[in-house]
Amino acid sequence: MWINNQSSLDDFILLGFSDHSWLETPLLVLFLVAYIFALFGNISIILVSCLDPQLDSLVYFFVSNLSLLDLCYTTSTVPQMLLNLRGPEKIISYGGCVAQLYIFLALGSTESILLAIMVFNHYIAICKPLHYPVIMNQRRCIHMSAGTWISDFANSLVQSTLTVLVPRCGQRVIDHFFCEVLALLKLAYTDIHVNESELNVLGALLLLVPLTLILGIYVLIARAVMRIHSTESRWKAFNTCVSHLLVIFLFYFTAISMYVQPPSSYSHDRGKIMALFYGIITPILNAFIYTLRNKDVKAALRKTLTKEFWVKTR
Repeated sequence: MWINNQSSLDDFILLGFSDHSWLETPLLVLFLVAYIFALFGNISIILVSCLDPQLDSLVYFFVSNLSLLDLCYTTSTVPQMLLNLRGPEKIISYGGCVAQLYIFLALGSTESILLAIMVFNHYIAICKPLHYPVIMNQRRCIHMSAGTWISDFANSLVQSTLTVLVPRCGQRVIDHFFCEVLALLKLAYTDIHVNESELNVLGALLLLVPLTLILGIYVLIARAVMRIHSTESRWKAFNTCVSHLLVIFLFYFTAISMYVQPPSSYSHDRGKIMALFYGIITPILNAFIYTLRNKDVKAALRKTLTKEFWVKTR
């Protein structure tokens, strides 16, 4: 009755975690705090990378790209999720749902490719430092970054359009906390094997291929690290690689478990849990790794804040 009276026929209903209503308040507090931290971390990286000349390197060019991506990635879903967790109204407009679907697909595929580029960048910096300025010159890095953003947003336009055009025959209750492609396809009143097969193929290309390249590159990086004579330097490099691999595994394996699978194995509850990892937890961990765990970024942030403080107090 509430759905019929309070929402228009074009709106979607996001069930979210309503089947576990006792979880909604704790999740609201948890995700609000995590989202604020992600905003602070990612915005800090972007500002410091732009303002501090010591971080004006191609490594931090890709890091700032990732921070901008994660900032948009979390913002595309978390505010709406927090709004739905706050009370009984769990409505999202048709236009909002389409925009959320398009942006989330585009940013997710962009992150998958960008993570692979960043790992390749680390490999060149560690294993071929003398050739690094030639292989990873500024023009090439800009082209790689721009090509990733443009191609993945174009791919998302095609995929989201095909998803939205699937007949739903009035079905508008989505058993998810955002407008996720598989959850929307579950509303279809027609054969969706073509859509699911296309999604599996794209998932393999955008997830399995980059992950395979990343694992291969990290094997080469591990060999180079083991040849470092200094124990302290070797441990520092190893620690950095482990933290990066943790985030990479969380992102790729949870996304692969969703988008490279037989259609019949999809579960709503499992889909929500996996989406929390690759859509929210991983971007937040990226902000943690590249701010609180990065000495260069922390030093540059302290320097920038100190400089701004002295300018304002004069």
